[in-house]
Amino acid sequence: MFPKPVRALVLASTVLIIFLMVQLFKRPPPVKEPRIVYPDMKTDPNLEETHEPPGILWRADDYAADNPNAPRINATILSLVRNEEVDGMVQSMRDLERTWNHKFNYPWTFFNDVPFTEEFKLKTRAQTHAQCFYELIPKEHWMVPNWINHDLVRESGKMLAEEGTQYGNMISYHQMCRWNSGLFYHHPALKYTRYYWRVEPKVHFFCDIDYDVFRYMHDHNKTYGFTLNLYDDPKSMPSLWPETMRFAEAHLEYVKNDTDNARAWLEDKKRRPEHNEKANGYSTCHFWSNFEIADMEFWRSRAYEDYFNHLDRAGGFFYERWGDAPVHSIALGLFEDASKIHWFRDIGYQHIPYFNCPNSPKCKGCTTGLFTDGEDFLYKEDCRPNWFKYVGMG
Repeated sequence: MFPKPVRALVLASTVLIIFLMVQLFKRPPPVKEPRIVYPDMKTDPNLEETHEPPGILWRADDYAADNPNAPRINATILSLVRNEEVDGMVQSMRDLERTWNHKFNYPWTFFNDVPFTEEFKLKTRAQTHAQCFYELIPKEHWMVPNWINHDLVRESGKMLAEEGTQYGNMISYHQMCRWNSGLFYHHPALKYTRYYWRVEPKVHFFCDIDYDVFRYMHDHNKTYGFTLNLYDDPKSMPSLWPETMRFAEAHLEYVKNDTDNARAWLEDKKRRPEHNEKANGYSTCHFWSNFEIADMEFWRSRAYEDYFNHLDRAGGFFYERWGDAPVHSIALGLFEDASKIHWFRDIGYQHIPYFNCPNSPKCKGCTTGLFTDGEDFLYKEDCRPNWFKYVGMG
């Protein structure tokens, strides 16, 4: 009979051997591979070799944070974020600083409807050499406007929740969508700022970007830049398109010629006809606005201001769940030349559950061509094929 210490050692060795055998023969988890679901898009453009956009680009020379003569233009990285989201914000900042902003040192501007805590300020300042600004949203920009019927909002919220519309019964989400749609660019802190890059907590950036994206927008006369192009939930906006058409018919001077705009992308009913039907003529295709690089001169234009005010008075930001993404996208699709809208195909990006993953040696941690690492049914939410079909890949 073996002594107790020896028996214990034999037993432990046996358990270890069994564990190692299980690990050895256990099947590895499947790797999500990119796939194409639309027969008319034979290959995902992200599978092709991706390069920087053509033309003259500004490189990271003399962009030091403390250089008062740096060639930075009047632009900022912008985030609407809550104090309790600080860890997610720090993660997003680390990614964007690592891949881009440590070279160019554009300021970060944070917005909140309550004052930022010292913890939030301390943690975010530690992620960048650039300036950080912490701004409070004016109460009159965040509150539910006085022409909105609060009883109707409550009843509408219940109906949206019963229909399964995400965030339909969360009043703060409606307030956020309204602010992002037509009020953020009126904040005094942005009075002298023209361009912004919107960044949210818990997003990822995968690719080294070696040129000044704001200079690119300015020098190439671009109004808006996106990475992801999706379908929205038609139950959230049944009256958005009819209200838009009422506005457009009354203001034909704002609508670009159909040969120049992206109206066909907005009205497509071939790919997902049920969406067009439920949204009363709108495909629900939109730029996913958690990533957007844009020129605020468009939002400040008479056309957009009149459009937003029309929608605001109609009440759909509260009676339905109109989001800033479809509102921005519809305005851009009707009132701007499509050639001024740019797909940043070279910027690797993820906001759960969707990706923009270029084929570039500058990208790490992102599967080339992958659209989602979620369930297969999410692939049908990709509206890029429509954009490529009606507008192109510029």
